[in-house]
Amino acid sequence: MTQPVSLSFAVDGMSCASCVGRVDRMLNGLAGVSDVSVNLANETARLHLDDGAMLPDVAARLEVLGYPARRRDVVLEVASMSCASCVGRVDRALAAVPGVLEVSVNLANETARVVYLEGAVRPEELVRAATEAGYPAQIAGGTVDPTDRKEEEAKELARQAWIAAALTLPVFVMEMGGHMIPALHMLIGQTIGHYTSWMIQFVLVTAVLVGPGRRFYVKGLRALVKGAPDMNSLVAVGTGAAYLYSVVALFLPHLLPDQVRAVYFEAAATIVVLILLGRYMEARAKGRTGAAIRRLVGLQVREARVLRNDTLETIPIDALVVGDLVQVRPGEKIAVDGEVVEGASHVDESMISGEPIPVEKGAGSPVTGGTINGTGALVFRAERVGNDTTLAQIIRMVEEAQAAKLPIQGLVDRITLWFVPVIMAIAALTVLVWLAFVGASGVTLALVAGVSVLIIACPCAMGLATPTSIMVGTGRAAEMGVLFRKGDALQTLADVDVIALDKTGTVTMGKPALTELVLAKGFARSDVLPLIAALEAKSEHPVAAAIVAAHGDASLPEVWAFDSVTGHGVVGNVAGRSVVIGNGRLMARQGIEVGSLAKAETDLARMGHTALFAAVDGVPAAVIGVSDPIKPTSHAAIAALKARGIKVAMITGDKAETAKAIAGSLGITDVIAEVLPDGKVAALSDLRRDGGKVAFVGDGINDAPVLAFADVGIAIGTGTDVAIESADVVLMSGDLGGVVNAVEVSRRTLRNIRQNLFWAFGYNAALVPVAAGALYPVAGVLLSPILAAGAMALSSVFVLTNALRLRTIKPAVQEAE
Repeated sequence: MTQPVSLSFAVDGMSCASCVGRVDRMLNGLAGVSDVSVNLANETARLHLDDGAMLPDVAARLEVLGYPARRRDVVLEVASMSCASCVGRVDRALAAVPGVLEVSVNLANETARVVYLEGAVRPEELVRAATEAGYPAQIAGGTVDPTDRKEEEAKELARQAWIAAALTLPVFVMEMGGHMIPALHMLIGQTIGHYTSWMIQFVLVTAVLVGPGRRFYVKGLRALVKGAPDMNSLVAVGTGAAYLYSVVALFLPHLLPDQVRAVYFEAAATIVVLILLGRYMEARAKGRTGAAIRRLVGLQVREARVLRNDTLETIPIDALVVGDLVQVRPGEKIAVDGEVVEGASHVDESMISGEPIPVEKGAGSPVTGGTINGTGALVFRAERVGNDTTLAQIIRMVEEAQAAKLPIQGLVDRITLWFVPVIMAIAALTVLVWLAFVGASGVTLALVAGVSVLIIACPCAMGLATPTSIMVGTGRAAEMGVLFRKGDALQTLADVDVIALDKTGTVTMGKPALTELVLAKGFARSDVLPLIAALEAKSEHPVAAAIVAAHGDASLPEVWAFDSVTGHGVVGNVAGRSVVIGNGRLMARQGIEVGSLAKAETDLARMGHTALFAAVDGVPAAVIGVSDPIKPTSHAAIAALKARGIKVAMITGDKAETAKAIAGSLGITDVIAEVLPDGKVAALSDLRRDGGKVAFVGDGINDAPVLAFADVGIAIGTGTDVAIESADVVLMSGDLGGVVNAVEVSRRTLRNIRQNLFWAFGYNAALVPVAAGALYPVAGVLLSPILAAGAMALSSVFVLTNALRLRTIKPAVQEAE
């Protein structure tokens, strides 16, 4: 790789915000590395490399730092290799994939072993790279599904916690039980003796620390030696101090005064048990934070039935190419994006767009990979495959948003730079102060206070406070059809003061429709509509298309004569009857007096409709009102935005009369009409003049500049690709209710982050002094290290549990039936 590349990959060993800070600083300090974002919740690092060839060096630096990039390997079966040149081409094709570290191609057994960074690339992409190079490949084995990793980690932590608990229970009963129950203390003394009891505790606790607790010492002491202590360092020093003090009391009692000779084996072991239990609960909760991504990945089809050479064959989804004809049976998932060429059905697109009503599909209709076919059978032509499908793009957008670092995270980063070293300094100072004021007799109290300070400090909760909320919030938003393409938009949208809406295609449907048919006395809709629709079917005018569409699929009367009068309307003979459709001037030319219908025509025109008269056999029959109808949920969505204290404006290139009429019906008072695309940018500047933040919602290609200019650009997903690429937020449906949902998710997520940060910081600010013994002189309260470990574990679990509440967010505006 000798070209710029942006990628995300998994990082091992991060357990707290301090770890994140160290990884972040190291990566930012490398030349050629930029846009670094390190996420504790999903244990990933995202960055931009000026030269992709730097990736192995980045991985090596992380290894040295003690936070290795998680590597995976896969073996590919590669066909069509016949010589060393083939091997070279396959090697270069695989090595060029961003995220690949090592490639070893074997011509003899026609395989390629690839070592890659987990999260940066998927095995399917490697298969595609080799295949596109002219060497068809398939996965032979050796892969691990990353979505199952967190579950496996949780199982392993649970196993370790159970082992530690089983070894610790006898220790806890003998020591703590003896303190709390005098009879038990006497029984131990009269049977095995207290010295033997301590020896048993020593053996069991040593097994706990060497076995399940070993992880804390390996990682923590290594970080401490490097001068970059982390959460594991606090645990290692705290439990190690309690253990070593107890070993001295047991084997070298003459070094300690009789009055302070005691063992704290149970504290060291119980702390390990509680922290392992906390890590297990964290791992389970972290797995749930990524549930939205897993559900999206689960929508991807593994195989598809393809018609090739008049033969129907089932092939892996990775083998699909553009142009393939894919068959979909009733109830099956659609494999990739394409266009229906045969069949009719209704397709459930709710998992993509958030809209619950199945969409009718027939020849020429677009279909999206991952959606579910209804009761009909379809054959469609594949148009976008692999990473180009809508579902793949959605997954990519959600992953990028979840890995983003919000501005609010900067506060956490600044604090965690010095947090762990300061906590260790406070612990040391605590011991010194106790010894200074109490003397040698206070060694036990000093040890208890110092260990409690080390254990209770919880940068884990600080590091998880922001990313877990982002993961759950953006994941829930995706399930409602709202995609945050840029992470900082999640924070910015929560603070917007004004939301400006484009009219056509955003507030309205984007195409003309027959919205009014005011009938003259003596005429019925069932008589008039077929006659005017039959005549307009001969015209190519957009208004004509709207009238024909209103008639539906029923057969039309025969037209015997047709004439278009430019700028005025159409005339003709339909089923033996003379029909005239047009403006007032055409009626006057035909000698037809419109009479009482004139007022209806004026009223419709004032409301922004295109108003036409219709006459049958020389008699005025109706006034036709054609307009771009307002979307069903626009009224409720705009009302919901205003109820949330957001000012709503409309910016459009349409005529002022039409724009004001529509805005008035929606309760919008700020209307800027008749503006060109560059004028929309100027209009947005005017709305921003009071210093507030402004969001813009649009769907057309002419909205791209203003979407990029706005503080937050929101694109209607049914719009153009250019508009979507220019936006910060994408609404997968064409429903304005998605704007309200986006604001709701944004505000709820930011509120959730603030709650988490308040808890994480407040917890440490309140309990560190208590652990140090601040209450002992006045209340005789000294926090036990065991209680400190339990509180520390619960702090992280609280943050994660609070973030998971975001999964309960309901759509703010339900789609109209």
